[in-house]
Amino acid sequence: MGAVAAVDTTDESPDALPVALPKLRAIARHAVPNLVECTLVPTLIFWAMLRLSGLITASLVALGWAYAMLLRRLVTKQRIPGLLLLTTLGLSIRTVVVVASGSAFIYFMQPVVATTAVGLTFLFSCLTRNPMVDRLAKDFCPLTPEIASRRRIKQLFRRLTVLWAAINLVNAGITCWLLLTQSTEVFVAVKSITATAITWSGVALTVVWSLRIAREEGLRTRPAST
Repeated sequence: MGAVAAVDTTDESPDALPVALPKLRAIARHAVPNLVECTLVPTLIFWAMLRLSGLITASLVALGWAYAMLLRRLVTKQRIPGLLLLTTLGLSIRTVVVVASGSAFIYFMQPVVATTAVGLTFLFSCLTRNPMVDRLAKDFCPLTPEIASRRRIKQLFRRLTVLWAAINLVNAGITCWLLLTQSTEVFVAVKSITATAITWSGVALTVVWSLRIAREEGLRTRPAST
């Protein structure tokens, strides 16, 4: 996704007008706060509270952080990052499951339910004007309106949204199968390997696909200034 954003053009067609480019330093300043707010902080809160007060309290406090960040953006009328929406959705589902269950099986089903929900969210977002990858790309890179509005770029975002819907649903399916057919020890070990392999394969395909579209659009990357 970022590979498409940091580009310049020499093409004179209507879809390839000159654009202002975000520098790599600007991309980092834009992406890192979103990653910290939406993933690192709730994870640290969860593990700290887990040691202090147990699983239910940890889940509730981490969820409270996510909703507080969501409410802050609504009150201040800021754009809500797609990553924050996904984090809040996942934490909401996991918290409901934790509070409602005392079963190890149901506990391990949480990632299956959350990943399925994320996959369906990606899939259904394709029916809207702004598919999920479109939102997530803007979380990681300050896309200019000229780039984001290009027909091929919008088409790329929609297709990548379908790709990541499939990746999440496949991950959920494999995790569920492992949980139902393997021992706990095998499940924990194999799940980590398969989930990592599938996810990073999706990342690689996303990068390759984005670079191919960039070349076809006549775009070229501009090195960051020092």
